[in-house]
Amino acid sequence: MSLHMCRLMLLKNIRDKELEVRGRRILFHLQIISLTSHLSLLNIKYMNLIKDQSFGGERPLFESHNLRMENIIITDGESGVKECSDIEAHNCRFEGKYPFWHVDRSLITNCYFAPGSRSAIWYSNDMEMRKCVIDGPKFFREMKNLTLRDVLINDADETFWNIDGLTIEDVTLHEGTYPFMGSSNIKVNRLKSDSKYVFQYVKNVEIHNAEIVTKDAFWEVENVTIYDSLLDGEYLGWHSKNLRLVRCHIGGEQPLCYAHDLILEDCTFDAASDRAFEYSTVQADIRGFIKSVKNPASGTIVADSIGSIILDDNIKGPANCKIVARK
Repeated sequence: MSLHMCRLMLLKNIRDKELEVRGRRILFHLQIISLTSHLSLLNIKYMNLIKDQSFGGERPLFESHNLRMENIIITDGESGVKECSDIEAHNCRFEGKYPFWHVDRSLITNCYFAPGSRSAIWYSNDMEMRKCVIDGPKFFREMKNLTLRDVLINDADETFWNIDGLTIEDVTLHEGTYPFMGSSNIKVNRLKSDSKYVFQYVKNVEIHNAEIVTKDAFWEVENVTIYDSLLDGEYLGWHSKNLRLVRCHIGGEQPLCYAHDLILEDCTFDAASDRAFEYSTVQADIRGFIKSVKNPASGTIVADSIGSIILDDNIKGPANCKIVARK
């Protein structure tokens, strides 16, 4: 065989090997693309992990995406996690101001928010928080689709303002004023609250198994239904529209006045709760005793017994409410 022919065969073998390697590389690349597509269809995302670190100053994790934080401390400073998306925080501590602003799609579990973390979570959408403790005020503002489960808020001052789509389970609120102001599309189960003036100016709310102790709760609300709950505090539900109470216990003076299309089903009243339903349009089925009913505008009120019925010259039309004692 000539030297020229040997060279040609050698070159052919090299090219065949190159094509084989390239073919394998192409096949491997196609397999990676296929796997990535399947993970995308399953909504599985790759997340960068940071753990056991401390960050301070201004905007230390600004514009982070697909990030999982474990045992992270955000110290004094501002805007620790800002303009971010697809964030998870587990067993973290937040000490500085405004730690979660403009964050989309987040999960926060077993975290602590110190008193200095005021105004911590604003303008963020699609967030779930579980098993957390909050000691800072003015949390959760201007948000959509927020879920809290097993969360303790020790300073609920001006918290949950203008939230559209709020789900709460096993949440406790202490102190502060005006939680839930102006929020809508709310579902609540097992809420305990001693904060003042809760649920004012809210719309489209369903509440189960709550213990709410405050005055001026549920003012100017619309389309609210409350089941199996304790509502203890004066001036409950004034100026409400389509407020419905089912198997609730009501305490405090002058409840449910100036209400429109008010409904009570199988509710009970505290013995000291007096002058109910003034200027309200109401359909009420009350179990047990109610101390006094004053100047309801229209509807029907039925109770087992009524201490006194006050109808004076100040009553407002149509002034045709039927008030009936079963006993």
